[in-house]
Parts: sequence; structure tokens; C-alpha cells
Amino acid sequence: MNKIVCLGGGYGNMRFIQRMLPKLPSDYSITLVDMNPYHGLKTEYYALAAGTKSEKNVRVDFPEDDKVEVLFDTITEIDIENNKVILEHSTLDYDKLVIGLGCEDKYHEVPGAAEHTFSIQTLRRSRATYEQVGDLKPNATIGIVGAGLSGIEIASELRESRNDLRIKLFDRGERILPMYPARLSAYVKRWFDENDVDVIPNSNIVKVEADKVYNNNESHDVDMCIWTAGVQPVEVVRNLPVDFGPGGRVELNQYHQIPGYRNVYVVGDSAALEHAPSAQVAEGQAEQIAEVIDDVLQGRELPGEMPEIKMQGILGSLGSKEGFAYLKERTVTGRIARMLKSGVLWMYKLGNN
Repeated sequence: MNKIVCLGGGYGNMRFIQRMLPKLPSDYSITLVDMNPYHGLKTEYYALAAGTKSEKNVRVDFPEDDKVEVLFDTITEIDIENNKVILEHSTLDYDKLVIGLGCEDKYHEVPGAAEHTFSIQTLRRSRATYEQVGDLKPNATIGIVGAGLSGIEIASELRESRNDLRIKLFDRGERILPMYPARLSAYVKRWFDENDVDVIPNSNIVKVEADKVYNNNESHDVDMCIWTAGVQPVEVVRNLPVDFGPGGRVELNQYHQIPGYRNVYVVGDSAALEHAPSAQVAEGQAEQIAEVIDDVLQGRELPGEMPEIKMQGILGSLGSKEGFAYLKERTVTGRIARMLKSGVLWMYKLGNN
């Protein structure tokens, strides 16, 4: 039996398996490796960390199929020279490999950031963040470093979860979400102003201590700090003997293969693409990888040029009732945007049940 091994049960490999199964030849099987016995909805981890959603609501089951084996283990090394994956408890051989291991926080060598901040990058770390938030005394201060989509959503969700907290959101830019229209930025900033979230622009965090965040030349007292200021591929991917592009992500050819290793594909946050990492990009990539592998297995010539991965835009929440979206160059704000995000999540869960 020939084996396609998928490392990581994130959005990319979930979509890849969904698309690949109907095309899978009778002499092939799929093995999925993950530390957890479920697929975590990473785009909802901010709500778990804030305590507005239970853990059960931010995960779905892995696919059940006779041709899919799921292994729960830790990946210690990927040996692409010898077509092997070294796990903590065993070793896997593969014919095709799809690496979808996601990312982890990048601390930009800021002293104390790794030791003294909390995360929403993984389900386990989001759970730890939730426990710490729950233990905070009344009127405690939370610092959030990074005002991208993750920072905005965790800040707004914390405000909805606990109206006693003092929340400081450190934004590196002059305005929130500068890559999107000023109208969208102004709406988010106005929501924060009206809901007593202190947005600090032009921030440059130079050090973090257990009870302080140092921004430029000023220190801010905090009872807890959450880091959302950058990501990088996980260590086992960073250790691969390959070329890396911007953000330390793996350089790929147009078929999402590692050059020189045409049976190894990278999907999601570890892949060097023109788009910023997101679930949407990972799913678009996964669909193309399924098509490429199907062509290879059927002996068809690969297309001369792969189509561009189409981005629909962004969806963000501001608590449970308001949100913002930028879809096909149109800005949508308020309750409608929040309903759109909830609808996308509902459809995703429905499609994976």
C-alpha cells in the first residue's frame, strides 16, 4: 500500500484530505499525524482564551474513512532525504508528504517575551491563556502586543468577557490595520474607544517582564501580557534542509512542492506565498495540492501554470455582536459583518461533520 502522510491536522490538511479521498487510487492510503485527537479551529482560539466559547466549540473531529489512519504523536524530525518522518514513538515511511504543521509565536528577540507572555497560537496554549485570564483579580490590566487581526479579536473578546479589565493594545503602526481602507480602521478604533480599550499606536516593545511591558522608553504595568506580534514556522520545519523565504517560510515551486523533493508538499502557515498566512490561503493551497497529486498519480502532465489562489478578503469580530469585513474591495462593518463571520464558521463545521 502506497502512503500519503499528512503532518498536522489544521485547515490545510483537513481540506486536502477532503478533496483527495474521492480521487485516491485503491492502492493508496492517507495517514494523518497530529498531537491532538481533533482539528482545532484556530481562527476561534481568541474566544477560547477569553472564555466566551468552550473548548468543545472550537474543534471538530478528524475525518473517518477506511482509507484514513490517524496517529496521535509528536513529530521530532522530518527526514526528506530518506522519505521518513521520525515520531516520538515510531517512524513513518511515506510516498507523498504534505507538511501542514502551522506556526508558532515569533518574539523578534525581545527579552522576556517568550518567558512572560501568553499565546493563542495553539489550542493548548489558548487553554492556558484562558486559565490565566480567569485567575486575574478584578480591575487587572492586560497588555496585548500586536494589533493585527488576532490582537484585535482577543482584545474585543476580553472586553466582552470581563468588563472590569483594563486592556492595553500595543499597535506597531500609526493606525489599526493599515493595509485596509481607512474607513475600516476608523470603525475598529471607534469600537475600542467606545468600549474602553486603550490602543497605543507606534509601539515598539523592547522588553517584557512578569509585571511590565516596555514600549519605547516607557514602562507599562500589567498583570498579564498576551503576544500576537508575529509568527514563524514550527521548529521541526525550520530544521529542514531547504531554502526559506520571507518570515522563515519554506520556498516552494508553483506546484507547492519543495524544489528537489517533488514528493514533498507544504501547505499553510509554513509555506512562502505572496499572501499572508490564513486559513483561507491554506485551504486554497490544499485544493491545488490535491489536484497536483491526482495528476501525478494518474500519470497526467502537470499544468504549465497553476491558477492564482483567490482571496475573498478578511472577516473579523468585535465581540459577539459587531465585526468588520473587507470582501472583494468592499468594507462591511457592524452586525452584518459579524453575522457573515458566524455564518462562515457554521458552514465550515457543517462541511466537516
